[in-house]
Amino acid sequence: MSIEGKAKEAAGFVKEELNEHGKSPEAKERAQEGRNLRNEGRVEDGKAPKTTEPGTGAEE
Repeated sequence: MSIEGKAKEAAGFVKEELNEHGKSPEAKERAQEGRNLRNEGRVEDGKAPKTTEPGTGAEE
């Protein structure tokens, strides 16, 4: 596991969590950006990317 991958996953998680419940299109876009960053970090660390929509609260 790389430090960079862990940092990207953590930063993406925070960005997603801060924006996932927003009603505006901008909030939804920022939540997706967070999800993308989180997945990028997960892939770098050899984990499977999250595939559910941001804000659904679904466990994988």
